[in-house]
Amino acid sequence: MYIPRSFAESDRDALHGFIERHPLGALVTASSEHGFYATHLPLLLDRARGAFGVLQGHVARANPHHALAASGESALVIFSGPDAYVTPSWYPAKQEHGKVVPTWNYIAVHATGVLRFIDDRDFLMAHLDRLTDRHEASQSHPWAMHDAPLDFLEQLARAIVGVEIEITQLEGKFKLSQNRSEADVHGVITGLDASASAHDRAVADAMRERARSAPPLPPPR
Repeated sequence: MYIPRSFAESDRDALHGFIERHPLGALVTASSEHGFYATHLPLLLDRARGAFGVLQGHVARANPHHALAASGESALVIFSGPDAYVTPSWYPAKQEHGKVVPTWNYIAVHATGVLRFIDDRDFLMAHLDRLTDRHEASQSHPWAMHDAPLDFLEQLARAIVGVEIEITQLEGKFKLSQNRSEADVHGVITGLDASASAHDRAVADAMRERARSAPPLPPPR
């Protein structure tokens, strides 16, 4: 991924936190025989395993991905966050010199690693239990695996294949107007805050957080 220095995020905790807040990833593999293949799936991150963590998920057995990509191959997982169009009309610089153009602000994290498919009942049941607990935690009446009949769960588990990716490289691109002046950043935040789109307002929140942790760079000359 092309990442200009001003947009780069290399802090492992920050990247892990982003993955945990945006767990739906696009698993991408490629081969000379089958070309590119992608599956979108929710993933759990185990921060403690390996140098950069391990991702775990599952795909439908009917999905040919587990047959097209072999265990031990390299894989890319793409995680995306909020994004928003940025109009140059929000920049005070537009009134000063007019040398501004539209852009798009967004956050993306790429995890590259070694892929493994796991066809094991115990792994799958434990994985589904963890995945469910993770995403039911915010519900007022959380659903749990034991709420469903065991034979029904066993039947469903036979219809999926486990996925594990040991991460060997993490890249983060937080493109949030860091290359603009402080005044322009404030103008973009104000414009996004006024939007009816929840995605736009989420980008404004991310810009505020980024501005607190890393002050914007001077504008390009």
